[in-house]
Amino acid sequence: MIKYSEDLRQDTVSEFRGGKGEVQINHFLEVEKDEFKAKGRLFAKNVLKPGASIGLHEHVGDTETYVILSGEGLVNDNGDKKLVKPGDVIITRNGEKHSIENTGTFNLEFLALILFD
Repeated sequence: MIKYSEDLRQDTVSEFRGGKGEVQINHFLEVEKDEFKAKGRLFAKNVLKPGASIGLHEHVGDTETYVILSGEGLVNDNGDKKLVKPGDVIITRNGEKHSIENTGTFNLEFLALILFD
């Protein structure tokens, strides 16, 4: 199966999880189409414009992994704040909390994958 980029579902969410600005979410797989086979709920590319963020939230029953593609950001990893850049990987396991903010001058783009534990 091939899914062409122009056919991918794209959402724009304001103040996601209590964050600032908007996040653009480009979905590679969709729960509604049973593409995860009950093993996960998100595989997407997220885009945050400068100053935008996804607010601090806890993962329950799943693990989320971010892979930074471009831009720079600040991640709150269970209260530990760290700068991230392209190639960095952030793993937030069941029961842990995280947030991410674009602290750079270009879009912060990252892959996000949520799989059930």
